[in-house]
Amino acid sequence: MTVNDDSFTNWKNREEIAESMIPLIGKLHRERDVTVLLHSRSLVNKSVVSILKTHRFARQIGGEELSVTETLPFVRALTELDLGPSQIDIGMLAATYKADDRGLTVEAFTAEAVAGATGANKIERGEGRDVVLYGFGRIGRLVARLLIEKSGSGNGLRLRAIVVRGGGDQDIVKRASLLRRDSIHGQFQGTITVDEANSTIIANGNAIKVIYANDPSEVDYTAYGIKNAILIDNTGKWRDREGLSGHLRPGIDKVVLTAPGKGDVPNIVHGVNHDTLKPDEQILSCASCTTNAIVPPLKAMEDEYGVERGHVETVHSFTNDQNLLDNYHKSERRGRSAPLNMVITETGAASAVAKALPDLKARITGSSIRVPVPDVSIAILNLQLKRETSREEVLDYLREVSLTSPLRRQIDFITAPDAVSSDFIGSRHASIVDAGALKVEGDNAILYLWYDNEFGYSCQVIRVVQHVSGVEYPTYPAPAV
Repeated sequence: MTVNDDSFTNWKNREEIAESMIPLIGKLHRERDVTVLLHSRSLVNKSVVSILKTHRFARQIGGEELSVTETLPFVRALTELDLGPSQIDIGMLAATYKADDRGLTVEAFTAEAVAGATGANKIERGEGRDVVLYGFGRIGRLVARLLIEKSGSGNGLRLRAIVVRGGGDQDIVKRASLLRRDSIHGQFQGTITVDEANSTIIANGNAIKVIYANDPSEVDYTAYGIKNAILIDNTGKWRDREGLSGHLRPGIDKVVLTAPGKGDVPNIVHGVNHDTLKPDEQILSCASCTTNAIVPPLKAMEDEYGVERGHVETVHSFTNDQNLLDNYHKSERRGRSAPLNMVITETGAASAVAKALPDLKARITGSSIRVPVPDVSIAILNLQLKRETSREEVLDYLREVSLTSPLRRQIDFITAPDAVSSDFIGSRHASIVDAGALKVEGDNAILYLWYDNEFGYSCQVIRVVQHVSGVEYPTYPAPAV
């Protein structure tokens, strides 16, 4: 048999193993509300090839490929346990099992590692929480996709309604079409139908009412059977407490803004300061995409090295706030054609750091350049540290942070030498450290941080909403502190 035959046979064997995982992962998700992860990447509703690619990606961060032959026994072991709602990372299970020298079986080790989610310790599945989207633009539609994707168990967040201003003929059909097809993020994974008579979009069985209103005061959500809901404002029209309070109508319990909040509105970056939210807080902000990209790695660097001062330069994809062709704009440069120019503009991300990291005393400055790409941006974080270090030490540290720390859902790590912006479309992390671009000299470190400013940010929004809704389930094995 030739080398090619050996390789192909090996591939087919791994395909078969990955295929056997799919019904096990699906059953855990549907029946027990358990999400199976691999190094923080969900394997729910993934294809055979996607599962294999996710295993192969472990080579980028762990140094060697993770085989499905190593992880399948852990998936099988999970199905035999009395599990409650949780997220379980089989990549972490495999890695910690390999390092364990007690001679335990996979079954015994797994039972011990996820004991907090089993038996008397497990969380009981609740009824779920209603969610309303106010505005249905770029972020609104991606948040909708994520909510629909995560509704498989029927016990989490439930997208009940979308509120938009009235459009023209076939308004709901056109909005459904924009949800179905996206020029950047591709096709919606599932089926979408429209019930025009009842003003409803049905996506993967989820009936989503489309409510037409020009102002929050026009809507009584209880008339649609919506109660105790979390409203996500994607318009950015109201950013202070007074304006956002207008959403606290019958049926709405909390308001989450997908833009930086002003005044005393808490700016929350999941993974960094979400635990500071008071249970009775009704109005909060998820800050900006750039704030979410820079704050987690900035916290990681502050924790390990200390930061004296820093500057962030963002090279940001253009957005709907800019003009396609030169035209009037209230900002000085944003009126110039977005697809044809690099445009120097401001960013509030540096000043927003103080809200998310109040204990950080370092002064952080920032500026931004909009460039002619439709999605994915990069933040260049230039830090003066409190002690000298080396490039190798920082790389090892950030790799470990991305694998085992409480920030592992926020920070990703890539070593590919030929990575470019389009490679990060669809990334679910807030920030991806580019290992090849990292520069360290003495007490100066320059981090290059990619981020999908649309999808990665939308994932952070969902994490915040899950947290405030009470359906943010614990992750096992527990990350290192």
